[in-house]
Amino acid sequence: MSEKIPLYKPLYTLKPISKNIWIADWDVVKMWFFLFKAPFSTRMTVIKLNDGSLWIHSPIAPNKNLLKEIDLLGKVRYLVSPNKIHYVHISAWKKIYPDAIAFASPWVEKRAKSQKIEVNFDKNLEEKAPIYWESEIEQIFFKWSRFMQEVDFFHKESRTLILTDMIENFEVDKMDSCFLKILMKLAWNAYPNGKTPLDFRMTFLWNKKLARESFEKIIAWKPEKVILAHWRCYFENAEKELKRAFSWLY
Repeated sequence: MSEKIPLYKPLYTLKPISKNIWIADWDVVKMWFFLFKAPFSTRMTVIKLNDGSLWIHSPIAPNKNLLKEIDLLGKVRYLVSPNKIHYVHISAWKKIYPDAIAFASPWVEKRAKSQKIEVNFDKNLEEKAPIYWESEIEQIFFKWSRFMQEVDFFHKESRTLILTDMIENFEVDKMDSCFLKILMKLAWNAYPNGKTPLDFRMTFLWNKKLARESFEKIIAWKPEKVILAHWRCYFENAEKELKRAFSWLY
Protein backbone atom coordinates (compact mmCIF):
# COMPACT_ATOMS: atom_id res chain seq x y z
CA MET A 1 0.00 0.00 0.00
CA SER A 2 1.50 3.35 -1.04
CA GLU A 3 -1.02 5.92 0.24
CA LYS A 4 0.54 9.07 1.60
CA ILE A 5 -0.33 9.93 5.18
CA PRO A 6 0.51 12.97 7.31
CA LEU A 7 3.64 12.79 9.44
CA TYR A 8 4.08 14.75 12.64
CA LYS A 9 7.25 16.58 11.67
CA PRO A 10 9.89 17.20 12.76
CA LEU A 11 10.70 13.52 13.17
CA TYR A 12 13.36 11.97 15.41
CA THR A 13 13.42 14.86 17.86
CA LEU A 14 12.15 15.32 21.41
CA LYS A 15 9.04 17.48 21.74
CA PRO A 16 8.14 18.64 25.26
CA ILE A 17 4.59 17.89 26.43
CA SER A 18 5.00 19.12 29.99
CA LYS A 19 7.71 19.16 32.62
CA ASN A 20 9.88 16.01 32.39
CA ILE A 21 7.86 14.37 29.58
CA TRP A 22 8.49 14.37 25.82
CA ILE A 23 7.32 12.60 22.68
CA ALA A 24 9.31 11.75 19.55
CA ASP A 25 7.53 11.07 16.26
CA TRP A 26 8.73 8.61 13.65
CA ASP A 27 7.97 7.56 10.11
CA VAL A 28 5.18 5.33 8.83
CA VAL A 29 4.84 1.65 9.71
CA LYS A 30 2.47 -0.85 8.12
CA MET A 31 0.15 -2.56 10.58
CA TRP A 32 -2.80 -4.90 10.18
CA PHE A 33 -6.14 -3.12 10.05
CA PHE A 34 -8.94 -5.64 9.49
CA LEU A 35 -7.86 -7.74 6.46
CA PHE A 36 -4.98 -5.66 5.11
CA LYS A 37 -2.00 -3.62 6.22
CA ALA A 38 -2.53 0.13 6.56
CA PRO A 39 0.05 2.90 7.15
CA PHE A 40 0.31 4.26 10.70
CA SER A 41 2.27 7.21 12.05
CA THR A 42 4.17 6.25 15.21
CA ARG A 43 5.60 7.90 18.32
CA MET A 44 7.36 7.11 21.56
CA THR A 45 7.23 8.79 24.97
CA VAL A 46 10.16 9.71 27.21
CA ILE A 47 9.88 10.54 30.92
CA LYS A 48 12.73 11.86 33.04
CA LEU A 49 12.43 10.46 36.54
CA ASN A 50 13.44 12.31 39.70
CA ASP A 51 16.76 10.47 39.87
CA GLY A 52 17.64 11.75 36.38
CA SER A 53 17.14 8.40 34.63
CA LEU A 54 14.99 8.02 31.51
CA TRP A 55 11.90 5.84 31.06
CA ILE A 56 11.12 5.14 27.39
CA HIS A 57 7.71 3.91 26.26
CA SER A 58 7.44 2.05 22.93
CA PRO A 59 10.80 3.19 21.54
CA ILE A 60 10.94 4.04 17.83
CA ALA A 61 13.90 3.13 15.62
CA PRO A 62 17.09 4.73 16.99
CA ASN A 63 18.46 7.71 15.07
CA LYS A 64 21.67 9.73 15.50
CA ASN A 65 19.91 13.03 16.20
CA LEU A 66 17.41 11.48 18.58
CA LEU A 67 20.09 9.56 20.49
CA LYS A 68 22.13 12.75 20.88
CA GLU A 69 19.13 14.50 22.43
CA ILE A 70 18.42 11.49 24.64
CA ASP A 71 22.00 11.39 25.93
CA LEU A 72 21.90 15.10 26.78
CA LEU A 73 18.66 14.52 28.69
CA GLY A 74 19.80 11.69 30.94
CA LYS A 75 20.70 8.03 31.22
CA VAL A 76 18.37 5.51 29.58
CA ARG A 77 17.35 3.15 32.35
CA TYR A 78 14.01 1.59 31.34
CA LEU A 79 12.70 0.38 27.96
CA VAL A 80 8.99 -0.46 28.02
CA SER A 81 6.88 -2.58 25.68
CA PRO A 82 3.27 -1.54 26.44
CA ASN A 83 1.62 -4.31 24.42
CA LYS A 84 2.54 -7.24 22.21
CA ILE A 85 2.61 -5.12 19.03
CA HIS A 86 4.99 -2.44 20.32
CA TYR A 87 8.39 -3.98 20.94
CA VAL A 88 10.41 -4.39 17.75
CA HIS A 89 12.97 -1.61 18.39
CA ILE A 90 13.69 -2.48 22.00
CA SER A 91 16.51 -4.85 21.00
CA ALA A 92 18.25 -2.06 19.04
CA TRP A 93 18.00 0.32 22.02
CA LYS A 94 19.22 -2.42 24.33
CA LYS A 95 22.37 -2.79 22.23
CA ILE A 96 23.04 0.95 22.52
CA TYR A 97 22.14 1.06 26.23
CA PRO A 98 23.04 -2.41 27.56
CA ASP A 99 22.48 -1.40 31.19
CA ALA A 100 18.85 -0.44 30.52
CA ILE A 101 16.15 -2.79 31.85
CA ALA A 102 13.76 -3.98 29.14
CA PHE A 103 10.21 -4.66 30.35
CA ALA A 104 7.92 -7.11 28.52
CA SER A 105 4.18 -6.61 28.16
CA PRO A 106 1.76 -9.56 28.34
CA TRP A 107 2.14 -12.04 25.45
CA VAL A 108 4.88 -10.01 23.72
CA GLU A 109 7.56 -12.69 23.92
CA LYS A 110 5.26 -15.23 22.27
CA ARG A 111 4.44 -12.68 19.57
CA ALA A 112 8.12 -11.90 18.93
CA LYS A 113 8.90 -15.60 18.63
CA SER A 114 6.07 -16.12 16.13
CA GLN A 115 7.33 -13.15 14.10
CA LYS A 116 10.91 -14.47 14.32
CA ILE A 117 12.09 -11.16 15.79
CA GLU A 118 14.91 -11.36 18.31
CA VAL A 119 14.33 -9.37 21.49
CA ASN A 120 15.55 -10.06 25.01
CA PHE A 121 13.53 -8.78 27.94
CA ASP A 122 14.83 -8.51 31.49
CA LYS A 123 11.56 -8.30 33.42
CA ASN A 124 7.81 -8.60 32.94
CA LEU A 125 5.40 -5.77 33.60
CA GLU A 126 3.06 -6.64 36.47
CA GLU A 127 -0.30 -5.29 37.59
CA LYS A 128 1.47 -3.03 40.07
CA ALA A 129 4.08 -0.53 38.96
CA PRO A 130 7.62 -1.69 39.84
CA ILE A 131 9.55 -0.01 42.60
CA TYR A 132 11.72 1.75 39.99
CA TRP A 133 8.96 4.18 39.02
CA GLU A 134 5.93 3.53 41.23
CA SER A 135 6.17 6.90 43.00
CA GLU A 136 6.09 8.80 39.70
CA ILE A 137 4.24 6.64 37.16
CA GLU A 138 1.07 4.63 37.75
CA GLN A 139 0.20 1.68 35.52
CA ILE A 140 -2.75 -0.58 34.80
CA PHE A 141 -3.48 -3.62 32.65
CA PHE A 142 -6.46 -2.80 30.46
CA LYS A 143 -8.59 -5.97 30.64
CA TRP A 144 -10.08 -8.07 29.08
CA SER A 145 -9.42 -8.56 25.38
CA ARG A 146 -8.85 -11.99 23.87
CA PHE A 147 -6.46 -10.39 21.41
CA MET A 148 -4.24 -8.19 23.55
CA GLN A 149 -3.72 -6.82 27.03
CA GLU A 150 -2.27 -3.33 26.97
CA VAL A 151 -0.44 -1.75 29.89
CA ASP A 152 -1.35 1.93 30.22
CA PHE A 153 0.57 4.51 32.21
CA PHE A 154 -0.06 7.77 34.05
CA HIS A 155 2.69 10.30 34.70
CA LYS A 156 1.64 11.91 37.98
CA GLU A 157 3.66 15.12 37.75
CA SER A 158 2.26 16.17 34.37
CA ARG A 159 -1.10 14.39 34.80
CA THR A 160 -0.52 12.72 31.43
CA LEU A 161 -2.07 9.40 30.42
CA ILE A 162 -0.02 7.31 27.97
CA LEU A 163 -2.06 4.96 25.78
CA THR A 164 -0.82 2.85 22.90
CA ASP A 165 -3.51 1.21 20.76
CA MET A 166 -6.53 1.67 23.02
CA ILE A 167 -7.38 4.83 21.08
CA GLU A 168 -6.50 5.66 17.49
CA ASN A 169 -7.30 9.14 16.24
CA PHE A 170 -6.66 9.26 12.49
CA GLU A 171 -6.56 12.69 10.87
CA VAL A 172 -8.29 11.40 7.75
CA ASP A 173 -8.73 14.83 6.17
CA LYS A 174 -4.96 14.92 5.66
CA MET A 175 -4.90 11.57 3.83
CA ASP A 176 -4.74 11.23 0.04
CA SER A 177 -6.52 7.89 -0.06
CA CYS A 178 -10.33 8.07 -0.24
CA PHE A 179 -10.44 4.38 0.64
CA LEU A 180 -8.53 4.92 3.89
CA LYS A 181 -10.67 7.93 4.76
CA ILE A 182 -13.86 5.92 4.38
CA LEU A 183 -12.45 2.91 6.23
CA MET A 184 -11.28 4.89 9.25
CA LYS A 185 -14.60 6.72 9.50
CA LEU A 186 -16.50 3.43 9.30
CA ALA A 187 -14.30 2.06 12.08
CA TRP A 188 -15.21 5.12 14.21
CA ASN A 189 -11.65 6.14 14.95
CA ALA A 190 -11.24 9.26 12.83
CA TYR A 191 -10.26 12.61 14.35
CA PRO A 192 -11.72 14.31 16.32
CA ASN A 193 -13.72 11.29 17.46
CA GLY A 194 -10.95 8.74 17.96
CA LYS A 195 -11.85 5.48 19.66
CA THR A 196 -10.53 1.99 20.19
CA PRO A 197 -10.35 0.39 16.69
CA LEU A 198 -13.50 -1.53 15.81
CA ASP A 199 -11.71 -4.87 15.31
CA PHE A 200 -10.03 -4.47 18.71
CA ARG A 201 -13.29 -3.44 20.40
CA MET A 202 -14.90 -6.65 19.23
CA THR A 203 -12.35 -8.68 21.22
CA PHE A 204 -13.69 -7.17 24.46
CA LEU A 205 -17.19 -8.54 23.98
CA TRP A 206 -16.53 -11.55 26.23
CA ASN A 207 -15.99 -9.49 29.35
CA LYS A 208 -16.80 -5.79 29.18
CA LYS A 209 -17.12 -5.68 32.97
CA LEU A 210 -13.38 -6.07 33.51
CA ALA A 211 -12.69 -3.56 30.73
CA ARG A 212 -15.03 -1.04 32.40
CA GLU A 213 -13.25 -1.53 35.71
CA SER A 214 -9.93 -0.81 33.99
CA PHE A 215 -11.29 2.33 32.36
CA GLU A 216 -12.80 3.60 35.60
CA LYS A 217 -9.42 3.31 37.30
CA ILE A 218 -7.91 5.36 34.49
CA ILE A 219 -10.56 8.07 34.82
CA ALA A 220 -9.95 8.13 38.59
CA TRP A 221 -6.43 9.37 37.85
CA LYS A 222 -8.04 12.54 36.39
CA PRO A 223 -5.65 12.89 33.44
CA GLU A 224 -5.29 16.29 31.80
CA LYS A 225 -3.49 15.10 28.64
CA VAL A 226 -3.51 11.87 26.62
CA ILE A 227 -0.56 10.72 24.52
CA LEU A 228 -1.41 8.23 21.78
CA ALA A 229 1.12 6.06 19.93
CA HIS A 230 -0.64 6.71 16.61
CA TRP A 231 -2.06 9.88 15.15
CA ARG A 232 -3.27 12.97 16.96
CA CYS A 233 -3.05 13.16 20.75
CA TYR A 234 -5.49 14.83 23.13
CA PHE A 235 -3.73 17.62 24.98
CA GLU A 236 -6.94 19.31 26.16
CA ASN A 237 -10.21 18.13 27.72
CA ALA A 238 -8.69 14.72 28.44
CA GLU A 239 -11.41 13.35 30.72
CA LYS A 240 -14.19 14.42 28.35
CA GLU A 241 -12.43 12.87 25.36
CA LEU A 242 -11.72 9.63 27.24
CA LYS A 243 -15.33 9.24 28.34
CA ARG A 244 -16.47 9.79 24.76
CA ALA A 245 -13.85 7.45 23.28
CA PHE A 246 -14.72 4.62 25.69
CA SER A 247 -18.50 5.06 25.63
CA TRP A 248 -18.64 1.72 23.74
CA LEU A 249 -17.90 -0.03 27.06
CA TYR A 250 -21.28 0.98 28.50
